[in-house]
Amino acid sequence: MIRREISLFLKNVPGELGKLTAFLGDAGINIDAITIQDASSYVQNLFEARGKSLKRLASSASYSSMRRDSADFSLIRLLTDKPEDAIALLEENDYLFDSKDVVAIDITNKPGEFAKMTKKLGQEKININYVYGSVSDSDGKCLFVFCPEDVAFAESIFEGGKY
Repeated sequence: MIRREISLFLKNVPGELGKLTAFLGDAGINIDAITIQDASSYVQNLFEARGKSLKRLASSASYSSMRRDSADFSLIRLLTDKPEDAIALLEENDYLFDSKDVVAIDITNKPGEFAKMTKKLGQEKININYVYGSVSDSDGKCLFVFCPEDVAFAESIFEGGKY
């Protein structure tokens, strides 16, 4: 199923995530899945990718400065049950964010299920840019969230829950 993911930067200080989650919760918006990473690792990966492509966007000094500055922030990616409401709320309160389509699929929480899905994506030549998940319990379902290069094609592979 195609879902709208929200990506935002938060200050990397105690209490900021609590403010965001309370803010969404108070508005009746549930977080279905979330991933958090130090923004410096995100920036580092971006720089490494640019280096491999040989496209320099800035001087080495600028890259170093951006990496240091980015350590002050965390990159949050999340799925909510009401993405339009969450986006409106973030806009009204001047959060810096972006949104995009990703694929989210419920899978059985047992060994090998994730492997079946990722193998199928590989067979179809679909690259996964990043992935995260959410598990309810060992007997329940998992929510597998991934950002492929071709969202619509990837979703079509898993229609009807088959992989």
